[in-house]
Amino acid sequence: MNTVPQRFEILLVPEFSGNGESTTDARGALRSAVVVATGETGSSGFPRYTGDGMEADIDPGTRTVEALLVDGSELDYGLSARVADL
Repeated sequence: MNTVPQRFEILLVPEFSGNGESTTDARGALRSAVVVATGETGSSGFPRYTGDGMEADIDPGTRTVEALLVDGSELDYGLSARVADL
């Protein structure tokens, strides 16, 4: 029985708020993508997911994005990736 989720939504959000403090708020997402499992394991050792221009290795147990490419490039400084409920 496969218990690994087959889909996630990834939200790209500013890592810091306007006052320079770290934030965990995902309401101001700059971009989002629904990614689906490829059946492959990424270089991080976690399942690989792709979709809408994003390719991510996600730890399904903690819902942590372990590796991420956006349109083929690494994530820009100051941005953070969050996994949201579908």
